Amino acid sequence: MSSSISKKGLGRGLSSLMGDTKDVSIQNETSNQETKISISNLKPSPSQPRRLFDKNSINELAESIKSRGLVQPILVRPSPTESGTYEIIAGERRWRAAQIAQLHEVPAVVRKLDDQEALEIAIIENVQRSDLSPIEEAAGYKRLIENYGHTQEALAEIVGKSRSHIANIIRLLGLPQSIQDMISEGKISSGHARAIMNSAFPEQLAEKIVSENLSVRAAEDLAKQKKPGVKKVKLKDPDTIDLENNLTAKLGLNVSIDHKGKKGGSIKIEYRSLDQLELVTGKLKN
Repeated sequence: MSSSISKKGLGRGLSSLMGDTKDVSIQNETSNQETKISISNLKPSPSQPRRLFDKNSINELAESIKSRGLVQPILVRPSPTESGTYEIIAGERRWRAAQIAQLHEVPAVVRKLDDQEALEIAIIENVQRSDLSPIEEAAGYKRLIENYGHTQEALAEIVGKSRSHIANIIRLLGLPQSIQDMISEGKISSGHARAIMNSAFPEQLAEKIVSENLSVRAAEDLAKQKKPGVKKVKLKDPDTIDLENNLTAKLGLNVSIDHKGKKGGSIKIEYRSLDQLELVTGKLKN
């Protein structure tokens, strides 16, 4: 962790990582001592806020590890559910690359951390590295607020951000899923998203931003315009979204449902090859 971040107001998890907690003792390891852990005994953490890992950058890191080894240790905690294994708190990308590089073990620092501390450290580590998409960052903050009772002010101190940054980024989670996906994929920025957030037709504006490569300022101007003939986007209810997710998981293809109440609706299944089409028709025939 960067020593330039003030320790004042930091969560106990980060303090432990920085060596402030003196009672951490695992297998006679001191609080800052490294050990070697088998690759097979390491597992990703469910607290990991990062969900997207760029394959190209991981492959590049793997090549570097092959020639220079893994320079920075991975931070782990003993698995709370599986004896003899360790949960990765910070360094999952390095762990993935080490597997590609065919390492049998990696350097690691072991800490006794509870779920809150693990989530705090994972978020802080990723935020400092700018590894999280705005949506991943927002989801992590939301979990700390809803599950562990953090206020936005306290959370701002923990991660070294302003309270307004915390508030604004969490608001992104109120956008339609299609726009959240655009943000995660880097098609539009969080600035673009905030510009169209209060629009009656945000999804159409987001598509226009992408297709015309508009700046944030242009997006703000676009959102102020009154577009006659453009219908307000009706957000899908949670039950419909849940059904879409279940069908998508079962088919392995994107499924969208357009439910129009008493008027019925339609189901759209997207496929990209004839093999996928045959898969769908085969399942419908059964």
